[in-house]
Amino acid sequence: MSITATDLQAPGYELPALGNNPSSSAAGTTPGSFARKPQIAPGRSGRMTFSSPDTPGMPAASDRTAWDFMPSDWTLKPGFESNYECAEAWEPPAGFTPVTQLESARCGIITPEMQRVAEREPHLTPAQVRDEVAAGRMIIPANRVHLGYQLDPMCIGRAGKTKINANMGASPVSSSTDEEVDKLKWAEKWGSDTVMDLSTGGNLNECREAIIRNATVPIGTVPIYSMIIGRKIEDLTHEDILRMLKHQAKQGVDYFTIHAGVRMAHLRFVEKRLIGIVSRGGSLLAKWMITHNRENPMYELWEDICDIMREYDVSFSIGDGLRPGGLADATDRAQLSELETLGELTERAWRKGVQVMIEGPGHVPFDQIEFNMKLQRRLCHGAPFYVLGPLVTDIFPGYDHITSCIGATAAGYHGASMLCYVTPKEHLGLPKKDDVKQGCIAYKIAAHAADVALGIPGTRDRDDELTKARAALNWEKHFELSFDPEYARALHDEDLDVDTDFCAMCGHDWCSVRISKEIEMFVSGKDEEYQWDKAKVSSALNPDQLAVLESRGVLSPDEIHKLASKTKKAVAPAETSKASCHSDYVDAEEARRIQEEIATV
Repeated sequence: MSITATDLQAPGYELPALGNNPSSSAAGTTPGSFARKPQIAPGRSGRMTFSSPDTPGMPAASDRTAWDFMPSDWTLKPGFESNYECAEAWEPPAGFTPVTQLESARCGIITPEMQRVAEREPHLTPAQVRDEVAAGRMIIPANRVHLGYQLDPMCIGRAGKTKINANMGASPVSSSTDEEVDKLKWAEKWGSDTVMDLSTGGNLNECREAIIRNATVPIGTVPIYSMIIGRKIEDLTHEDILRMLKHQAKQGVDYFTIHAGVRMAHLRFVEKRLIGIVSRGGSLLAKWMITHNRENPMYELWEDICDIMREYDVSFSIGDGLRPGGLADATDRAQLSELETLGELTERAWRKGVQVMIEGPGHVPFDQIEFNMKLQRRLCHGAPFYVLGPLVTDIFPGYDHITSCIGATAAGYHGASMLCYVTPKEHLGLPKKDDVKQGCIAYKIAAHAADVALGIPGTRDRDDELTKARAALNWEKHFELSFDPEYARALHDEDLDVDTDFCAMCGHDWCSVRISKEIEMFVSGKDEEYQWDKAKVSSALNPDQLAVLESRGVLSPDEIHKLASKTKKAVAPAETSKASCHSDYVDAEEARRIQEEIATV
């Protein structure tokens, strides 16, 4: 092929500034990430690490960190007035022993949990993990009690990969402790990084205990749910609150959602909302405040709550009790007034040595997501943001795992550190096992997409390897590298159970991937690691793959049974049967003939 001088001229466009390439080897021809270039550094210097470029008009990042909110009994050493964001700058009180991960980081200590986080976040060193924790931009939710069971420490923070959370819990009308433990293990299998037990019925104490003892991931709760079992919310006392928090901390809960940001002054902003207060904790506390004509007890008890949480190193997930429950109420005065209070509470918790993340909305139009993420980054000084969705439309009940993971991808790209999954049962009922799986997968997609877009090192490597396998038409490797190999294999074999140099989507003659592989000047499909010798019949379907095909209802039970048995007689197609697309012959020409027959049906 001849190339002229005109062909080599500079393009008539200019790329935006590039961030980090998410591929370890800069594979392929893409220029890389369009996110900001990362600068992982202690204190405020690292506040823009793995962040999106700001659209004009977005709030600037805060120039303060947890180093600006030190305990009153710590002393800044002379000469460090302008360089105070390091352990060397501070003198803790005599006899001080660090208890929390935040306190250890402030003392310059790299804990075993920080070491483990660095192993799980290979782009970070243990010292960088420590520095992010010290700045308040990262938390390691690891209750000292839970560390004595099966907990595998992880981090939540924008310098790390985006995490996902799965909610579960028994209700007064559905589920049991055994079922919730099963759902916990199921959520762990499908990639949930933390799990929240939101039980409101059954034996809450037993369910919580069982989940904590069986969990390898951090467990969060909303303690107010347990506080009102057997009593009206109006009867809740300060003593009841502190007693339950102490109890759950002793059990090993890793993070508490505390709705302390809902204040008396905010309630008037809710009056004209289309759907009022949709947070259970927020609505309960609003009712308490109105009944007693008194400030939110969680707000008033904040320092006492901090003392309990510090003792066990329970992290705050400061709740968004006034989050919007519909697009019509998003980014309103109630929501943002509460967010300002969450910033204040963050500062107060940091002064007590307690780790903090912030919870966020909810239901937010797509165009408002970046603003929400970046306003939180400013008001809460970079504390990790943990968001539910957000859902970007309200008219798809039953599909809200999709409506919300669209918003979650944008939220992750613009600054959220953890995404709380939404399942198909959202707004409709308690999620069952398959709902948990669907929610986890939707949110793993969102989190991974955000990480690649942000240019987090190595996050595209598996994508690139799968692309090489796909280009080489190496189906075995293709499925092996996929997130859910059994599901992908079942869908492939539904149409053609032969691994050959095309699939049933295009057939042989129309397969662009096969054609690209045949063009000698292209590297596509020629990676030595992914070459294969000849077409072959895939293995018999396993029970999970059979369940996939049965649920789809495309093939008849007899056709699915034939696929499972994989004998020549069994897969021989019945006359006019859809199973004619399946072949036990390894010859590519025969597979192509079958495809041609399908095309004429």
